[in-house]
Amino acid sequence: MLDWLYSIVAQLIVWIHSGLSLVVPKDSGWAWGGAIILLTVLLRLLLVPLFVKQIHASRKMQELNPKVQALRKKYKNDKQRMNQEVMKLYQENGANPLSGCLPILVQMPVFIGLFQTLKRVSDAKDGQGVFAITPDLVKSAQHANIFGAHIPDTFLKAFGADPKPWSAIVITGIAVVISSITTFFTVRSSMKRQPVTDDANPMAQAQKMMVFLAPLFGLFGLGFPLGVLMYWVTSNSWTLVQQHYIYSKYPPLGADGNGAAGKDTPPGKGSPGGGLKGKLKKEPEPAPEPEAKPQVVRNQPTRKPRSKRSGTPKR
Repeated sequence: MLDWLYSIVAQLIVWIHSGLSLVVPKDSGWAWGGAIILLTVLLRLLLVPLFVKQIHASRKMQELNPKVQALRKKYKNDKQRMNQEVMKLYQENGANPLSGCLPILVQMPVFIGLFQTLKRVSDAKDGQGVFAITPDLVKSAQHANIFGAHIPDTFLKAFGADPKPWSAIVITGIAVVISSITTFFTVRSSMKRQPVTDDANPMAQAQKMMVFLAPLFGLFGLGFPLGVLMYWVTSNSWTLVQQHYIYSKYPPLGADGNGAAGKDTPPGKGSPGGGLKGKLKKEPEPAPEPEAKPQVVRNQPTRKPRSKRSGTPKR
């Protein structure tokens, strides 16, 4: 059903491999491994606009988060009404909670296409072609060598072979470890910038679980061909560098402690994240206390004896 997708991925690999064959031997692992890496880089370059759109969507969700929390508190006993009001708030402000998933959704078809293509190349028999890859190129890819490992090698297949090809086991094992580590840091970096701030929210709990479950996804890589692991490592490494650059340009709202929302002020120009000028705001001076008015003490005349008032001596 998805043969058309696999054919596109295979054709892209063939084109890139043909270009690299002008520089390095066409049957080497550098030609085939380089084709996979360049295909990954090309894909990620095309996804940069979607990633920037994801950042803006995340910032928009952060701006609306206080209002969303207020709606949840207001309609906590009526979930249907709460969902309606939250979706209405998103529509009125042009926010889409699903827009942050676009880069992942676009990458998945390529990942599936690359996995199926390399798997069929690995399982192909002599004289058998795979989609747009001719039988000669299939044979060349099967014997392409990268530090003693081959593009179709998997850790499980190499570990179960007799005798064991230790070079393939070491190379694929290192690739699995690197892919797990980069997946962990990629998910962790992304989750730290999500707009969910309520720890009691189920989404917040799911985000925390994703950070710790991410390395377990690397265990699936034990059954992936080395070519797929190369794609995975390259994609995750690209994501880490891209996140560092984009997030430094568009820091999370309130990153400088002022809690400002709705202002995309570039770094160095004030908040958010804009140097000391935005942080060191002069606090208003307290209003001077009114001076206490001196109390007027009236000396009441004392009543003199009658003798002193009349001037006659007292008898």
